[in-house]
Amino acid sequence: MWANGSSPGPCFRPMNITPQERHLIASPWFAASFCVLGLGSNLLALSVLAGAPAPRSSFLTLLGGLVLTDFLGLLVTGAIVVSQHAELFAWQAADPGCRLCHFMGVAMVFFGLCPLLLGAAMASERYVGITRPFWRPSATWRRAWATVALVWLVALALGLLPLLGLGRYTVQYPGSWCFLTLGARRGDVAFGLLFALLGSVSVGLSFLLNTVSVATLCRVYHGREAARQRPRDCEVEMMVQLVGIMVVATACWMPLLVFITQTLLQTPPVMSPSGQLSRATEQQLLIYLRVATWNQILDPWVYILFRRSVLRRLHPRLSSRHRALCLHPPPAQASLNGP
Repeated sequence: MWANGSSPGPCFRPMNITPQERHLIASPWFAASFCVLGLGSNLLALSVLAGAPAPRSSFLTLLGGLVLTDFLGLLVTGAIVVSQHAELFAWQAADPGCRLCHFMGVAMVFFGLCPLLLGAAMASERYVGITRPFWRPSATWRRAWATVALVWLVALALGLLPLLGLGRYTVQYPGSWCFLTLGARRGDVAFGLLFALLGSVSVGLSFLLNTVSVATLCRVYHGREAARQRPRDCEVEMMVQLVGIMVVATACWMPLLVFITQTLLQTPPVMSPSGQLSRATEQQLLIYLRVATWNQILDPWVYILFRRSVLRRLHPRLSSRHRALCLHPPPAQASLNGP
């Protein structure tokens, strides 16, 4: 698009694409349909969560923070991408100072990391609640929202690093979005690896804690003391939802995180000294990014389907009484491992 032109700002680099190719790739109808589907799914999940009886458990509060984050992520980034695809404006002419590109880069990193970090926070909450219930202080919605705010703060701090000199945000193929740069500069490599490492650690931590929590529930169900310590159905329901969220996050995000790591560590560097990537690398990055974006669409459906449709059919014993105990259990029943 501006392969041979001079770059007026730091977010522009040579890109191997013609206006005709860009017109074929950048479909406004696909982008708009994608955003509408995601926004509608998250709004539906938020409405279901809003209808839950009070007081809500810390798990439901964290889940609400996750769905809200996914909704805002689709709204912010989708508005930029859809408008760009609809108008097909030249980013170099519309944003020569790279302010919009920097804003979108921060948003992409922020809304990309938040679901992974929140998934790890939810896995930690369930792990402590199931395996070490007496170690956990009284869980309240205020503490849960404080955890969500802390996750937002960590993701935002990481997203702002390129604006402080560590790494760069550049316009990506086909010229409709901005993201971290897969370059050979030390700052680009450090920031890209930091992003991939934090995301991968979050997924790995979720997997480890959820595995232990599921194993504990299975032991309680089938152990010698099953009759005395049988877990409430809501414990199983929450774990099924959490495992579903973890599987979706792993399937959607790990290909992109692995691709970023492999590309940055590849020798010789994939990016040329002029800042140009090969066509294959550009296309792979776009495909993996689109796969990762499905996480924001599938997250709410994991909660909606596993909470109402699937679990009630598979486990008819999920009565209103069990659901009430899930939301505000009495002290004597708040522990799986209690006396």
